[in-house]
Parts: sequence; structure tokens; C-alpha cells
Amino acid sequence: MSQTDSPPFTVSEGTAHPLGASFTGEGVNFAVFSAHATKVQVCFYDESGQTELGCVVLPEYTDEVWHGFVPGLQPGARYGLRVHGPYEPENGHRFNHHKLLLDPYAKAHMGELKWGPEVFGYTVGHPDGDLSFDERDSAPFMPKCVVVDSRFEWVQTDDVRVPWNQTVFYEAHVRGFTQKHPGVPEQFRGTFAGMARDEVIGPIRDLGVTSVELLPIQMFLNQPFLTDKGLTNYWGYDTIGFFALDQRYMDGPNIDEFKHMVDRFHAHGLEVIMDVVYNHTPEGNELGPTLSFKGIDNASYYRLMPGGPGGLEGKGPGPRYYINDTGTGNTVNLSHPRVLQMVTDSLRYWATEMRVDGFRFDLATILAREPDGFDEGGGFLKSCRQDPVLSSIKLIAEPWDVGPGGYQVGRFPPGWAEWNDQFRDTVRAFWKGDEGMAPALAQRLTASGDRFNHRGRRPWASVNFISAHDGFTLADTVSYNDKHNEANGEDNRDGHSDNRSWNCGAEGPTDDETVLDLRARQQRNQLSTLLLSQGTPMVLAGDEFGRTQQGNNNAYCQDDDISWVDWELAGGDAGRSLTDFVKRLLAMRRDLPVLRRNRFLTGAAIEPLTRRDSAWFAPSGEELKPQHWEDKQTRSFALLLDGRAPASAIPQEAHDTSVLIVINGWHEGVPFRLPTPPVGGWKLRLDTTDPQIGLEGDDSKSFGDYLATGRSVVVFTSST
Repeated sequence: MSQTDSPPFTVSEGTAHPLGASFTGEGVNFAVFSAHATKVQVCFYDESGQTELGCVVLPEYTDEVWHGFVPGLQPGARYGLRVHGPYEPENGHRFNHHKLLLDPYAKAHMGELKWGPEVFGYTVGHPDGDLSFDERDSAPFMPKCVVVDSRFEWVQTDDVRVPWNQTVFYEAHVRGFTQKHPGVPEQFRGTFAGMARDEVIGPIRDLGVTSVELLPIQMFLNQPFLTDKGLTNYWGYDTIGFFALDQRYMDGPNIDEFKHMVDRFHAHGLEVIMDVVYNHTPEGNELGPTLSFKGIDNASYYRLMPGGPGGLEGKGPGPRYYINDTGTGNTVNLSHPRVLQMVTDSLRYWATEMRVDGFRFDLATILAREPDGFDEGGGFLKSCRQDPVLSSIKLIAEPWDVGPGGYQVGRFPPGWAEWNDQFRDTVRAFWKGDEGMAPALAQRLTASGDRFNHRGRRPWASVNFISAHDGFTLADTVSYNDKHNEANGEDNRDGHSDNRSWNCGAEGPTDDETVLDLRARQQRNQLSTLLLSQGTPMVLAGDEFGRTQQGNNNAYCQDDDISWVDWELAGGDAGRSLTDFVKRLLAMRRDLPVLRRNRFLTGAAIEPLTRRDSAWFAPSGEELKPQHWEDKQTRSFALLLDGRAPASAIPQEAHDTSVLIVINGWHEGVPFRLPTPPVGGWKLRLDTTDPQIGLEGDDSKSFGDYLATGRSVVVFTSST
């Protein structure tokens, strides 16, 4: 290993801002934060990333930032960091200059991590464990950072910016969505270039969704416990490069491929949302590898345990060990201002340079944690609220983690939307036939005001979903009573056991037409409940045509047919029928404003008007009374949304179409006496019993009574 500071590279003082490697046109400025390092080197490599060409020492140290400028260096240069400092795990310091490190601000990487004892800062197997010090060079095993030229000629110059109350998310995986897509040439499958094709984007747009939420695409790693079993980190929830795209989704370290994809989505009027993982890194706990943050400034980047030598009178295990509120071994320390800066710099980079339209934050409760626990006024949330860029785009929290008090649904501050798992659980349980679910379903249908209607938050704050990447697909919720994760290699012990699913009479694939018909109706029931509810709906890619994961509810490690979208299903009769049904639902949502009000429904009139925005009715036609809601057998009711009620707090009558949603969760047909419509008569628009009902003919007559088939949703609209 050469550590020479001699030519061909020269270095001047450079600047402490911006952090990372920045091409100026005349060379590259390097700036690296480390509060406890004693020296920082940048080492350069050839195009293969294997031969070291030389190193420079960053000569200046300003405000805890090491910096220097290398003249003549061009985009495409491969590099890594070596950071010197104390190796004192008992004091939280794990510097080891023998380990080549990834720049936290690197915009691109090349090469793969090769797992071996060389990438650990301590000597694996040594009797002193992580207190030992390993002097082997990790450079041959490490990916290399790449200097990029960020210039790109955008075709679409206008922002898409879909209003929240019109937003419909569509969660997809870049590789899984395109790997078997018939419209994507084989060389582009699994890549951003494949996602950018009109054959892919057009049908997404035509479905009626507005915003595509991509599973993690920032650089992530495969852990040995997966690769040893021939599996992979398919979902990507193990980020090590917060500014870099993962190479698996593109052809080389060229960020233009992603920019082109975003440009094409915007051309079709679709937003791009990134699923991001800032809560932990793959460096794990004290026995994990030294890849980046741990070797740059462990005591700053991670939350460490209190106590130990010289700390809190010896109470607690001390900073040799990591706080593990994520369940992955470590927790990123957003209470540190420079770490907070890194995360917000990263978000601004993706929002401005890469032009994404919003973020979904994995285990977002972590990001709002301060030393005393979850704090809705914590530094990260405050930073987002006041930032002119971040406060103007979509921010969606997964509002839970595994730490103390980790479940925080409804507790994030104004401006944030949140995944609402209670919507999923309630809807599944109701259609499964569980008792006593009617009151909870009423809350979910009206944007879960019990959780979100405070501090001026809007219904869109509740992101409603019935399935997501984690758990059963929609088709599997009606096809399996139990999870079937045998392919994961953990004896089916992994994944949730409480899926609130029902196989409709047969476990898994079947030729029984009665079972298949019921499964199809149950899928239509759940999709109708999702897309007719107030709030912001999210559809899992493939649910619109019955995608299955063969009963696997934890397919995080399956880069194969279990996870890949099977487009043959989309082309079959059942798949086309369900897709057309989803299109109808989304068209109704778009065309009927009462289905996506921008204020919570309360059932109360806005004085001096007497119009109530909503009312609940029993099958008899009378309004539901408390005893109806208290009856655990109540499974059939109707929700009236009055289009004349004011659409805002201003007492001004609206002139929107009224909607009546009839829900029959009972297994037998129930006759409904429809309430008097606000205007004209009731016209049948949809019945989940048969996807053809309401398409033509039936809407030409007015209804006063209607027999709701067992397990069905029926929709009427008022018409003069």
C-alpha cells in the first residue's frame, strides 16, 4: 500500500464548503467533516479501482472540516479516504487509516464491496474482539468513490407538483417492475433506463396514479448473512451512500441515466418519490465493518451508549457500544449538527440536482429522536419545516421504529404525511369478517381523524394503503391464511404472522371457480375501500392486476420471480378486468371532489348553512345511532357525502356531485333502503359484485332500494 503524498497529484488549501468532492472546471475540491481525526488523506485509483495512483493529505482544517484542492483532476476520477485518529473503542473512537473509506458526500461509486476480514477495523477472531486493531489494507475489497460532472440538459423545465388532495402514490421497485416487462428490451431491464421507457410510464399514467414511489435507490450493500445463502438485499434498506445512486440500477457511474428517467416521468405528468433510509447504515454495531462513517468520526455519526470510563459515573455500558433503536445494530445521530447537515444536504441534492418530488422516510421516528426520545420539535423536523426547498415538497414518514415509544402514527408535525398502518389493518380485518370493526372502518374511511385531525393538519396527512412492499400483496391477502417464507432460508420464522388475511376457502393456488370469484370480489372490495376513502391512497405496483408473491410476506431478499412483477398476469382476463376496475375507481376519485376533500369530514354543518358534509346510515335507511356502532355484528352501513356542503371553512355552498357508498361486510345479501339524495335521484356507478355493473345501462335509472350482495361495495351518485 502506497501512502505517498508525492506527484502526480498536488494539493492546495481549497475550501471547507461544499462538503464532498466538487468539480470546479479547473480541478476538484475535497472537504470532509471529522471532529476527532488527526489527518485525512484522499487516495486515487485507476479506472479499474484496483491500482492506487497516489494520495494527498488534505492540508487545511476549518470548523472541523478537512479540505484541499487538487488542480487538474477531472470527473471520473476514482478515490477513497483514509482517516487518521485514535483507535479507542471504549471512548467511541474507531479510526483506522488502514481502511479505505467511502466519502459520505460521494455522488457516485464504482465496484462492489468484497466481504472479508480486511474490511473490519479490528481483527476478526482476536480474543480482544473489537478492542483489537487490524492493520490489513481494505482498499482491494472496497468500492471506490467517483467524481461526477453534474451538468445535464433537462427537457422538462416545469415542476409537476401534484396537489396533495389529488395525489395517488404507486409504490414500485425499479428492478422488480422492469425485469420481466415485455416493453423493456433485455439490456435495459432492472435499470433506470428501463423505467424511463414510454412503454413503462404510459400505463402507470393511464392507470390514474400521480406519483411513483421508488424503493431505495441510494447505494446500499448486501450483507454476508444473505450472500452466504445465495440471497440478496433486494429491497435496499441498508444505505451507505446518501448522495449516490446504486450501481445495480444503471450502466456505470453515470447519474444522467437517473436524471433522464425523472425527466421522462415529469413529461408524463408523474411525480417521482424516493424511499430513503437515513436512520442507520450497514456498518452495524461494534462488531460491524469499517466502511465510511465509523472510520471518519464514529463518535459524531452514531448514537453511542452513555456511561463507560469517565462517563456518567460509570453508569451504562459506555460509547464502545451503539444505541440500536433501528434493530439493525446502529442509529444515525441526527442530534449532531454536522450529521443533520449531511442528511438535509442529501435531501436538497436529490430535490434540486436530481429533481425528485418528495421522500418517504424509512423508520422516520428515528429521525425525530433526540437523547430523551421522540420529539416532534426535534432538530431534523425543524430543519425540514423551515427549509425553503424541503418544506415545499412531499415529505412522508414511516412513523415507527423499534425503540422506546417508537410508534408515533399521527404524531408528526404539520406539513408531514404519514403511512397509516391502521388503515391497512382495519380494512383487511373488516373484509376478512372480524367482529366489531365497523367503528374503526368509519374512521379510516374519513382519513383517520382520530389520529390526524389536529393542529390544522389535513386529510392528506393519512397515507392509506392495504399492501406495500413489506407484507402480503393484495392478491395474497385473499389467497393465504398463513405466510409462506420458506425461500428466505429462515424456516418460515421471519415476517409478520398477523396478516389479517383470509384465503377464501383454499390455501394458495386453486382451480375452484367459487373461491376464485370470491377472491376477485374481495380484491375489488379492498381496492374500493382504499380509493374511495378520504386521505392519500397508495397502491402497490401489480396489485391492480393481482400480482402474487406466492405467500411470501417478507420478500426483502428475493431477487427472483417471487418479487418480480409478472406481466403475464396483467395480460390475462382476470388481470385486465381488475386493472380496468382500478382505472374506474381512480377516475371516480379524480372526477368526484367529495371523495378527496381537503378538510376532515365531521358530520356537522358549517353555520349558517345546514348542509352536513357526511352522514352514516343503516340498511333500514335511518341514520346510525350509537347502539349500531356498539353492536359488534354491525357490518353493513352506508356513508353519504353531500356535495353541497362547503368544501372549506368558508360557509359557501358547493355544487359538487354527492356520493353514497354502501358497504356490506356480511356474507349474505342485505337490502338497503337508500337515504334521500341531496339532489335528484341515486344513479348506480359501481358494484364490486360484478366489475361490469355501472358501466352502462344501470346508471340510466334512479334507485331507492338496492340489494347489496354479500361482501360488496356499491357506489351511487346523485343526479338531476
